[in-house]
Amino acid sequence: MTPRDQPFPVDELRREFPALTAADSFVFFDNAAGAQVPRRALDAVAEHLVARNVQRGGPYRRSQEVDATIARARASVADLVNAASADEIAFGLNATSFIRAISLAVGQTLEGRCEIVVSDLDHEANVATWLALAPIGARIVWWRVRADGCLHVEDLDPLVTRSTRLVACTMASNATGTRVDVAGAAARTHAVGAELFVDAVHYAPHGTVDVQAFGCDYLVCSGYKIFAPHMGFAWCRPGAVDRLPTFREEFIPDRMPDKLECGTYAYENVAGMDAAIEYLADLGRRTGGRSLARRDAIRAAMEAIARYETTLCTAMLDALAGVPGATVYGVTDSAQLTRRVPTIAFSIDGLGAGEVARELDARGIGVRHGHMYAPRLMQRLGAPGGVVRASLVHYNTLAEIERFREAVSALVAVRTSRA
Repeated sequence: MTPRDQPFPVDELRREFPALTAADSFVFFDNAAGAQVPRRALDAVAEHLVARNVQRGGPYRRSQEVDATIARARASVADLVNAASADEIAFGLNATSFIRAISLAVGQTLEGRCEIVVSDLDHEANVATWLALAPIGARIVWWRVRADGCLHVEDLDPLVTRSTRLVACTMASNATGTRVDVAGAAARTHAVGAELFVDAVHYAPHGTVDVQAFGCDYLVCSGYKIFAPHMGFAWCRPGAVDRLPTFREEFIPDRMPDKLECGTYAYENVAGMDAAIEYLADLGRRTGGRSLARRDAIRAAMEAIARYETTLCTAMLDALAGVPGATVYGVTDSAQLTRRVPTIAFSIDGLGAGEVARELDARGIGVRHGHMYAPRLMQRLGAPGGVVRASLVHYNTLAEIERFREAVSALVAVRTSRA
């Protein structure tokens, strides 16, 4: 068999995540809130704190090693997103802080283009940050999901005009897993001379990120969603970010990455991010070929992950299809699963979302409930009280899904017997 034809090595990969071993039989189905971390990332964080927990920019060896760590991680993240240069990558606290920094800068450059397009599919971080520009002259235009819970790029046509400054959208809904055609959105946005801002936080653990293929102008992500410690990064197209008036001390260069790296961030977590990307690259070499260069290996890893996660998604949808009174939000057609990631939002008639989540926890399965930081989407879906969300990644298994199915079925059986 070729590497592509080999079974996905999920059991082997799970052994690389200490939390999965330490948790015994607990099922991590809340990965959209933060994924677990491979051993090499934990080791990188600890090694940094022990060997070089100093400030960068100094003349001594340990400080210079911090500089080298950051440079190495910048090159790794550039490969992860297929940036043209490592200097297009900025590090910081999280995606939200970057969205806010960029939105504040965009708000100072509205000039003759005052319209910002936002969507009701997005995480609130990529909505409220843009709504906050209204008092300084921004006019908000809504790109709304249709009845199928999806954003359709053709709906942008009447929304983007010569007054549009920027369109902000996600790559995949953190609530329902629904994907967005960001390349199509970029084409329509650029056709009127506007820019596209992409939130890749939820999509990044599930598929290939390629800023050059997407054609976007800005992209943000949080490392702790993609098997790294808590940190965030931003990619910016030089022609777009160069003219933004971002906050910085007077002596800080007005260029990337300096102009977006406000203050000191957690260097040890950046070291962990670098190690997490090496984990993905090694996975790609196992599944795509040992001789692959890092960017190609990362792509091979994400393609293998996407194929495996399609089986997980199919199994989850099948499990819920057999539960009386269950409603799944987002794409459910088995022929359309490439339009979603394995993040499953659902509700069950007669059972509150919080009740379902607590009962699953009692059975050793961790899920989340509520509006998922997407209250506008919940209103559109007719679920203002929120949903239950089971969010899977590539270290989850079909056996865990079977446990989930049995647990949910037992909940419904108890409810029925009490009725």
